Amino acid sequence: MNKWIKRTAALSVSVGMMTPVLAACTSPNTSDNTERTLRIATTMGYSANDEYFRQRFTELYEFANPNVKIEIISAMDDRYMYGRPDPNEKPQDPLEKLKELMQGDNPPDIVMTQYEQLPDLISNNLLTQLDPLITKDKFDISDIVPAVIEGIKKVGEGKIYALAPTFNSSAVIYNKRLFDEAGVQYPTDKMTWEQTFDLARRLAKGEGENRKYGFSFSTYNMGGDMSYATQLYTAPLRLRMFDDNGEKMTVDSDQWENAWKTMLQIHTEKLVPGPLDMSKMNGSIGPNENYNPFQHDDFLSGRVAMAIINYGELDRIIDVMKNADRIQGFSPFEWDVVTLPVHPEAPDTGGFIGMDGIMSINAKAQDPEEAWKFLKFINGEDWARLKAGSSHNIVSRQKYIKTKDGLDYNQQAFTSLMPVPFEDTKLYLKNPRLYEVQSIGYQKLQQVMEGKLQVREALKQWQTEGDAMIQKLKENPNGEPGMPEPRTLG
Repeated sequence: MNKWIKRTAALSVSVGMMTPVLAACTSPNTSDNTERTLRIATTMGYSANDEYFRQRFTELYEFANPNVKIEIISAMDDRYMYGRPDPNEKPQDPLEKLKELMQGDNPPDIVMTQYEQLPDLISNNLLTQLDPLITKDKFDISDIVPAVIEGIKKVGEGKIYALAPTFNSSAVIYNKRLFDEAGVQYPTDKMTWEQTFDLARRLAKGEGENRKYGFSFSTYNMGGDMSYATQLYTAPLRLRMFDDNGEKMTVDSDQWENAWKTMLQIHTEKLVPGPLDMSKMNGSIGPNENYNPFQHDDFLSGRVAMAIINYGELDRIIDVMKNADRIQGFSPFEWDVVTLPVHPEAPDTGGFIGMDGIMSINAKAQDPEEAWKFLKFINGEDWARLKAGSSHNIVSRQKYIKTKDGLDYNQQAFTSLMPVPFEDTKLYLKNPRLYEVQSIGYQKLQQVMEGKLQVREALKQWQTEGDAMIQKLKENPNGEPGMPEPRTLG
């Protein structure tokens, strides 16, 4: 909740700062005060009166263009937002709903989608190619972070069909004090996973509650859950669970076996934290006991030397260090960040780049001119300058990317790697119950970690049971719901 409050509070801008924005936003024909309506349809769950959406993306534009009214249209099936879904009625896929809206009698001008939804819209010729408009208006995109612009080009086979003003990313944060105490050199950008785990071995020491771990897949304790860790590790390898049609499992393979064996090894060696012993948590402490205010935080508690952190979490780290003298039992330490580890097969891939505000122009837009004007504005320099320090996301224009609070840390760690392609997303959108099949795998993985199953046998069982469930879902798609959705990369 605090994160949303911070975001909202940071969105206010002074009248003085608005001046260049007004100039940038004003139409070349300043005498044109024709009333216009710009319709934006989205699959992202925003509603027609969503204040947060307007604060982030449209308020500045509407202020500078009082003749333009922006209408937000949700493609979500809101019948399923409240109450128990009818098992006999399948909710409409937001992407399919969006496609209907785009080709309807009153089509939207702009669509805001997930990155994974772009290929479908592009292949169906539903989006306007932006390259000619960029060239015609000499709209400079050379300063946009490569991970963003190249990621967009990738789904368009080299062409641009969308732009994204901000993005989010992850990196590895490390505790310099623990490295110094162990006499180990700090990590560097683009280390391989193997090199990272070797470094973790040199830092791990101790037993029980005093154990120091070398690495964690999250700053917070995950309770020994290796499923999320496995997703992070395997995604750049493009290991797929299903075939192209989502009708057969593909996990009984040497590649999956090697990945799971790696996860088992780091778990067995205790390079990564296991579940916390809640009986030894200091909820009530005596006068001679040390209080740990970050007992559920593996990084701030000093339990791990390196941890994967989302860019938005840096605010918490910075605030804690800034207020260290007020926190009982906490000793501040120096830290820095490096890129996520990479695989030799994909040395430049590994950044989970979450592009934010991905917008395109509908090929059947009613006002394509105003739509392009809007896209240029929120992806332009003035917008980036204003938003650079007011969001938990990173602005896409490199010129305005700056470290938080002016601190000296490796900001490029969040922008250097290319995004991981999520190739099975379309399958999940088409059949959300594939998550139940995915959950079988995480049960098998847990059994491997507990020593109850060998790796390859667990994968064979997942393959067999998964194929059976896929067939069952195919024959009876509205059958009894199975297990809840597992934790996924966001």
